[in-house]
Amino acid sequence: MPSRVNTAGDTLDSAARQAARTNREFAVKARTQRQIVFTRFRRHKAALLSLVVFVLVVLFAFIGPYLWHTSDTFMSNDIYTAPDAAHPFGTDSNGIDMMASVMQGTKSSLIIAVTVSVAATTIGAIYGAVSGFYGGWTDTILMRIADLFLTFPIIAVAIMLDNRFAAEASSLWLLILVLAALFWPGAARVIRAQVLSLKEKEFIEAARALGARDRRIIFRHLLPNTLGSIIVIATLTVAGTILTETALSFLGFGVQFPNTSLGLLVTNNQTAIEGGHPWLFYIPGVFIILIALTINFIGDGLRDAFDPQQTRVRA
Repeated sequence: MPSRVNTAGDTLDSAARQAARTNREFAVKARTQRQIVFTRFRRHKAALLSLVVFVLVVLFAFIGPYLWHTSDTFMSNDIYTAPDAAHPFGTDSNGIDMMASVMQGTKSSLIIAVTVSVAATTIGAIYGAVSGFYGGWTDTILMRIADLFLTFPIIAVAIMLDNRFAAEASSLWLLILVLAALFWPGAARVIRAQVLSLKEKEFIEAARALGARDRRIIFRHLLPNTLGSIIVIATLTVAGTILTETALSFLGFGVQFPNTSLGLLVTNNQTAIEGGHPWLFYIPGVFIILIALTINFIGDGLRDAFDPQQTRVRA
C-alpha cells in the first residue's frame, strides 16, 4: 500500500516537473521569436540606418529647442542672413532663426503624424478585426462604410470645409481629427483580411470550445497575431500624414499661425527661391523628405522582420 502512495506522489512530481519544463520552453520560444524579429530588422541595413536618422531627427525636434541659443519667436536684426556659424539654417524676413523654426516645425509635424497614426491605426485595427470576425451582414455593412470613407479624397475634404472653421483650423487637434478620420479605413481593410484567415485557425476554435467570449477572442487572440501588420501600417501612416499635412498647408487648411509645422514653413517660403533666399524653402523641405523616407524604410524593415514566411534565420 505505501508503494502505491509513493508511486502516485512520484507521478505528481513528474507531472509538475514536466509542466515547469513546458513553461520554460514556451518562455524560451517567446524570447527566441523576439530575437528573430530583431535579427531580421537588424539585417535590413537601410531600415537600421533610417531608424538611427529618425531618432536623431526626433532628438533634434524635442531636445534641440532646450539646447539652442534662441527661440522661434525671437526677432533679431539679422534679416535674410544666409546660413553661417551663428545661424546654421539662416534667418527669415523677420530675423527669426530658421534652425529654431525648423525645430519647432519638426516637433509639431511629428506630433501630428504620430497622433494621427496611433488613432487611425487603433480605430482601423479594431474595426477591421470586428468586421472580419463576425463576417456576414456585419462584415458587409462595416466594409461598405469603410469604402465610403475611402472614396473621400483628403484634399477634396479639406477644400469642402466651410470658412466658418477657419478660426479652428489653427488648432492642431482639428487637423489631427480630420486626418485620423480619413486614414483609418486602409488599416481596417488590411486587418480584416488577416482576421478572415486567422479566425479559421485551430487556436480560435479551441478558444471558442473553452467558452471564450467574442471580445476576448478579438483582443487576446486575433489582434495580437496581427501585430506585425499593425506596426507596419502605423509607421507608413506617419509618413503619409507628414506629406498630407504639407499638401494641406498649401490649401490653407494645414497648421496655421501662431502654430507652425514643416508644411507651413515650406508654404510660407515658397517664393523665397525667386527672392534669392533658397534656404528658407529647401531646408524644411529636406526635413519633410528625410522623415518620409526614413519612416518608409523603417516600415519596410518591420514588414520583413514580421514576415511569417521567413521562418529560418541564419546565424
